[in-house]
Amino acid sequence: MSEFPFVRERPAGSVATPLTLADLAGYDAILDARSPGEFAEDHLPGAVNCPVLDDEERAIVGTAFKQQGAFEARRIGAPIVARNIARHLETTLANHPDRWRPLVYCWRGGGRSLALAYMLRQVGWDAMKLDGGYKAFRKQVSGELETLPSGFRYHVVCGATGSGKSRLLEALAETGAQVLDLEMLAAHRGSVLGDLPDAPQPSQKAFETAIWKALSTYDPARPVFVEAESKKVGNLRVPEALMERMREGKCYRLEIDVAQRIELLLDDYAHFVARPESLLERIECLRSLHGAEAIDRWSESVRVGAWRPLVSDLLENHYDPAYRRSMFRNYKDAQNAVIVTVPDASREGFLQLARQWPC
Repeated sequence: MSEFPFVRERPAGSVATPLTLADLAGYDAILDARSPGEFAEDHLPGAVNCPVLDDEERAIVGTAFKQQGAFEARRIGAPIVARNIARHLETTLANHPDRWRPLVYCWRGGGRSLALAYMLRQVGWDAMKLDGGYKAFRKQVSGELETLPSGFRYHVVCGATGSGKSRLLEALAETGAQVLDLEMLAAHRGSVLGDLPDAPQPSQKAFETAIWKALSTYDPARPVFVEAESKKVGNLRVPEALMERMREGKCYRLEIDVAQRIELLLDDYAHFVARPESLLERIECLRSLHGAEAIDRWSESVRVGAWRPLVSDLLENHYDPAYRRSMFRNYKDAQNAVIVTVPDASREGFLQLARQWPC
């Protein structure tokens, strides 16, 4: 849909990209005037959705714009926008003091943000509008992700499935290290069984915004800890420039006994134990790699609840061979990785390991 010019005159205050996180922190609020669907796909860090058109209303106005022209779209859209802005002023925006200073944006800094910013300024608030809107911000993020990752050195935490890489990253973050947890940002554990229960992955744009936000807060003089990921985490692509720098990083390989690996995996994937039918569906996706005999064996283990033998079998015949192939092919320092033994797989054990990290 074309951006619709509800308000033709330019409000007194506007802001241009590029924006830093410090710039955004300088406002009392960041208001996203786009529809809820647009907001859900991605938005500026810290933004609050304050739509002047919801998704259905946006479609109605957009259709009028395309079929009947700008005047008819304005005639249809203006009262809808006025009602929505009035509702925001009476509810979510009602109790702000006179010195409140929000930043307002929409898709490209046109009619929707103009209308909202105009009314906020009429109330007396020093509302600023983002020139170029989300479109300009998205262009900034995409461009900076081509160069920003090269400013850091990466310590790559590797190790076989179930060795506790994510738990170590969590412990490192808790002890003050700079951690870029791509699996957490992607809401996925990075394997065919990696979907998180009741937690869909974000959009590609939101994933990239989260990476940009994290890297923008880090000190280039200190290392950034990452897990040894492949090009994709679930359905999301790791930005190419970041992937290249990670593959050049210094590798640390976690070593942990198989019994502890199995217990960690049973804990991480408890949702499959609770819903075995979903695990059977995921195992079926491996048929082309392993053939009918292995799939039937694993499926039978699920049906009878033989969880530890199943995990052991999957590690030996699927995960460990795949891990070895991927690591040695993709990470330059994998052959020379520093070995880090995990004697205690409890939370306190990983915190102790993080405090004593060999770097």
